[in-house]
Amino acid sequence: MWMYLGLLSALFLGLHNLCKKHAVQGNEVFPVLLGTITAGFLMLLPFFIGSKFFPDFTKEIGFYITDIPWQQHGFIIIKSILMAGSWVLAYQALKHLPITIVTPIRSAGPFFTFIGAIFIYQERPNNYQWIGFFLIIFSVFLYSRIGKKEGINFKNNKWIFAIIGATFLGSSSGLYDKFLIQHIHLNPQTLQFWFCWYTILILLIILAITWFPKAEKRKAFKWRWSIPAVGILLQTADYFYFKALQDPDALIMLLSAIKRSQILIAVVLGGILFKEKNKRKKLIPLAGIMLGVALILYS
Repeated sequence: MWMYLGLLSALFLGLHNLCKKHAVQGNEVFPVLLGTITAGFLMLLPFFIGSKFFPDFTKEIGFYITDIPWQQHGFIIIKSILMAGSWVLAYQALKHLPITIVTPIRSAGPFFTFIGAIFIYQERPNNYQWIGFFLIIFSVFLYSRIGKKEGINFKNNKWIFAIIGATFLGSSSGLYDKFLIQHIHLNPQTLQFWFCWYTILILLIILAITWFPKAEKRKAFKWRWSIPAVGILLQTADYFYFKALQDPDALIMLLSAIKRSQILIAVVLGGILFKEKNKRKKLIPLAGIMLGVALILYS
């Protein structure tokens, strides 16, 4: 069941990436990011209120948000810092790079998660998992070759380094998620609610320095329907992901790879909707990534 939950998470992440590209195109990145997280927080807020005043009902429907000690709040703040850094870098890169380049680089996330899972959680891959893992990494390398044909030099483009940094921080957060869910025993909705709250506070600090004082930037911001859609889709994807992690048999290295199947939506639909170049050539490494994910699932 945890593998199927991982695939559901991948579906909503793929749709989330399409909406995110629409939200940031020609727009101010930080207020877009704040809007998406606030939308996710508002979606979870009724469950928090219900947990205070109607605990039996929220427990019955499986969305009870528990009271947690301050120590666990500290653990969640660490996750918020990791993901805020990852999102700031990723949103800036997405604004300046094609989605068909950004999404495949993000697909290298399993590399960091794979290594962390082996050394931190002692997860042991079998032969099929090793083959699938290296196939994914090789396919991402092929994407870099295609990216040069779009005028994107992977060695000198700072947005490439930004998306690589975002991928590393996101993978670190993914490894941390297993600790929060399986060792601290936070339920998904409790983790999501407080994570959104602390991330909003972090983003407000960033905006107070970089956006609120500058009138020209405030005027440049454009509200779009895709901004709240990004937040809602992300929280939906995270819910299925955290539910999968609650299974003690769930392997974070496999979940991370399964989530990469979101690339199918991002590359195929994203290439059509945003009219990006070299869509057919990108299908070759796309097939490699999908085959790598399939091998991991088969194993």
